[in-house]
Amino acid sequence: MTFGFAPSSAASLSTSASAASASRLLEPAEWAAAGIPLLRNPREVVSGLHARHRPKPATAIVAVLDPEDRLCASASFTRRAAPADGWMFRNALLAQLRRVIPHDLRRRTPVRTAVLLYCREGDARWTEEDGAWMWGLRDACTLHGLRCGAYITLTRDGWQVLGEGRGGRRPSADSAPESLAASDASPPLPRTGGAVSEVLRRAAAR
Repeated sequence: MTFGFAPSSAASLSTSASAASASRLLEPAEWAAAGIPLLRNPREVVSGLHARHRPKPATAIVAVLDPEDRLCASASFTRRAAPADGWMFRNALLAQLRRVIPHDLRRRTPVRTAVLLYCREGDARWTEEDGAWMWGLRDACTLHGLRCGAYITLTRDGWQVLGEGRGGRRPSADSAPESLAASDASPPLPRTGGAVSEVLRRAAAR
């Protein structure tokens, strides 16, 4: 007679959840091959978001840019203390996008671009957490009718656009933000009138 131990259902579920979570991230090579549009002036974008939201570690800032790389809307939130999971990050980003700007799902081709700046501990090297944010950003953009744009990390060493090799020392996770007027060189949003335009103006002011 042989005795043995069958794996518990809880252990099986935990293993399955870990495997699924690991699949919901993008490696640097996958991100680089995705054709992410380059920012025309990444430092201007980073400085503007840093001045508006004053991020601390574990703060994510999602921003929507128009075809001229001018800011349409942005929102920030604190990452929950839980294992990195692209699906959870996607849901969090999508909730913020829906809160601050109407979707573009009726357009055949996206004209606006979403970028993500994540302030975190550590250095600028890619981590699995970054990979989960990349997966979440790409999926959230698809579901909101936007182009997937740059993923930027902000650490104590400075900022880095992952997959592009562009970065700088300021701003950093420790630096005081510049004045908003100094960091925002983009022209104001065009006044086209209508309810959507009003929503965009209110969202950009947040």
